[in-house]
Amino acid sequence: MDRLDAMRLFVRVAELGSFAAAAQQLGVARSVVTRQIAALEAHLRAKLMVRSTRSLALTPAGTAYLEKCRVILNLVDTAESDVAEERLIPRGNIRLSLPLSYGIKRVAPLLLEFSGLYPEVGLEMDYSDRRVNLIAEGIDLSVRITRRLESGDIARRIGSGSMCAVAAPAYLARHGRPQHPRELGHHECLGYSYAGNSQAWLFIVDGHPESFAVRSRIVANNGEVLTEAAARGLGITCQPDFIVEEALAAGRLEVILADYPMPELGVYALLPSNRHVPHRVRVLTDFLAERLAA
Repeated sequence: MDRLDAMRLFVRVAELGSFAAAAQQLGVARSVVTRQIAALEAHLRAKLMVRSTRSLALTPAGTAYLEKCRVILNLVDTAESDVAEERLIPRGNIRLSLPLSYGIKRVAPLLLEFSGLYPEVGLEMDYSDRRVNLIAEGIDLSVRITRRLESGDIARRIGSGSMCAVAAPAYLARHGRPQHPRELGHHECLGYSYAGNSQAWLFIVDGHPESFAVRSRIVANNGEVLTEAAARGLGITCQPDFIVEEALAAGRLEVILADYPMPELGVYALLPSNRHVPHRVRVLTDFLAERLAA
């Protein structure tokens, strides 16, 4: 039994809470995971996990051992990474989770440029607006756009974006142009369902954020769809600049309520907690931060 490999496997099982999930993520048979954990427990002469058909829980000894394993494995990873950094050649695979529209429009071209610069780094990209569990899904780096990070997020701000309220000229001609966010309650609005409460929009009024109720007959979890709906005159939508810029340039949409900006969006690189950050991931994060800032 390779003790370091066994420790890594134990940490993965403990983080995922499942033998089957760990086996699937690592691409091995569940029996391999079971044998490794059993061998580790026999070597330590201690029960680390209590298993049933539906659940898995750490014993007190398992909880203490988990924390020590994380410290030891981080030291090993750091030592190996330091050697790799001395050679200045990033290597290995990076699994990425990226927001759909921003990822395609802004990040994908940069990732292709990065791939050309570092041919020994493999990139596996998953584009989705859902919030992923980085540890459970084996993600090395997640790029997310948000106004507020959640408790426990390990993140680095790598860029920013702005939001704006937009509508088609034809819609404004029929229904009038709102002069204050409070007037949105009398308009047909297009709600973004991933924004939490799609029935309330946030604007800066007199220097302070203020929430305004809206009504939405059309709601979607994709900004491109809502932008197209707005361009067809179906209502008012609030979207990031990178989604509406083409429609604005073409004259299909107009910015409204320009005197009442929406709070800035932050672009963040999220990392899995309790893990050493590999050199290749740090290089990619630095690269994205530099390019997005430009």
